[in-house]
Amino acid sequence: MTSDVARKTLPAMRQGLAERLFCLHDEIKGDGDLTALSRIAVALYDERTDILKTFIHSSDGESPLDHSSAKLANLPSLQELAVTGGRRTINDLKVVAVTGQEHATRLVACGYLSSYTVPVISKGKFFGFLFLNSVCKDFFTPQVIHRLRPYAELIAQIVMRELDTVRMMHAAVKVIRQVSTVRDEETGAHLARMARYSRLIATKMAGPYDLSDEFVEYLFQFTPIHDVGKIAVPDNILFKPGKLTVDEFEVMKRHVARGLEIIDMMAVDFGMQSLAYFTVLRNVIAYHHEALDGTGYPHGLRGDEIPLEARIATVADVFDALTSERPYKKAWTNQQAFDLLSELSGTKFDPDCVAALIDSRVEINEIQARFEQTVFD
Repeated sequence: MTSDVARKTLPAMRQGLAERLFCLHDEIKGDGDLTALSRIAVALYDERTDILKTFIHSSDGESPLDHSSAKLANLPSLQELAVTGGRRTINDLKVVAVTGQEHATRLVACGYLSSYTVPVISKGKFFGFLFLNSVCKDFFTPQVIHRLRPYAELIAQIVMRELDTVRMMHAAVKVIRQVSTVRDEETGAHLARMARYSRLIATKMAGPYDLSDEFVEYLFQFTPIHDVGKIAVPDNILFKPGKLTVDEFEVMKRHVARGLEIIDMMAVDFGMQSLAYFTVLRNVIAYHHEALDGTGYPHGLRGDEIPLEARIATVADVFDALTSERPYKKAWTNQQAFDLLSELSGTKFDPDCVAALIDSRVEINEIQARFEQTVFD
C-alpha cells in the first residue's frame, strides 16, 4: 500500500505544465480551422551535453516519443533551426519516414502525417522546440500557420516563465553555496553528475512507474539542491575526515530541516508554491537520507514511505560520492560502487533504482567524462 508520504507526489505527476498544455490544446481545437491539430509537444535542450529531450505533450492519440532524447548534433535540420531561429513545415511525414529518420517513422506509426516546428528562443538563447502535429497530410497551410502563431508564442512564454522560476532558484542556491563552505564539498561537477544520474534512473523507471517526462525533468532540475541545508553545518563537522561522534552526527542531521526552511523561504520570494512539482523538490530535500530499512534520518521512514524521487536522488548521490575523490577519500571505481549498491539493495537502497543505474553504464561513463572537473562552476 502506498504511504501517505509517498502519495503526496502522485498528483504532481499528473499536473504541471502538461495539464495546462492539454487545456490550451483543447481550446485551440475549438477554432474551426485548427480542429485537426492532433498533437502539441515541447522538447528541452541541455546545452552542457547537447541533448534534446522530450518534456511535455498533449496528444489526441498515442504519444510516439515519450522518454526520448538525442544529441542535437545528430539532428542537422533541427540544429539549423536552433541557430537561425527559422521554422520548419513538413506536410508529408511519410516522405521523411521512408528515409529512415527515426522520429518521423515513430510519428507516422502513430498516425501523424504532418508537422510544424518552432524553436523556443528567449533573449537570444535557444531552449528547445515546440512541435505541432496533425493526422492530416498538408495540414500546415500558410493560413493555418498564421492562425497558430499566437498560440505557439503563448505556449513558449508559459514554458519559459515556469523554467525561469526554476533557474532563479538555481541561481540563488549557487550564490548561497559560493559564499559558504559547502562549495568545497558539493562541487559543480558533482551536482551536474548527480542530476544526470537521477535523470538516467528516472528515465529507466518511467515505464514501470508511469513517470511523465515532465516529472523526470523537474527531478533533474531539483536534485542538485538536495543538500542546500549543509550551509548551516560547521566546517569541523562537514569536513571531518573520520567518523562523526554521536553529538556531531546530530548536528549534521539538522541540515535536512535547515534545507527545507531555506527552500520554503525561497518559494515565497520566487512564487514557487504554485509549481505543481514543488512537492518533488521538498521531498528530495526532506527524505534523501532515509533508508528502506528505516535506519535513515531524520524520520526513519521505511520502504515506500519514502517518496520515489527521494529514493532516486539517494542512489544518484551515493554513487557519485563513492566515485568522486574528496579531501578525505580516494575515488572508488564504478564497479566498486555498483557492488556496494547491489549489496545494500533492498535494505538501504531501492532495488529498482539501483538496477536502473547499473543498467546505464555507458551513459554514466559519458557523464563522468563530460563533468570530470572538481571545482565549483
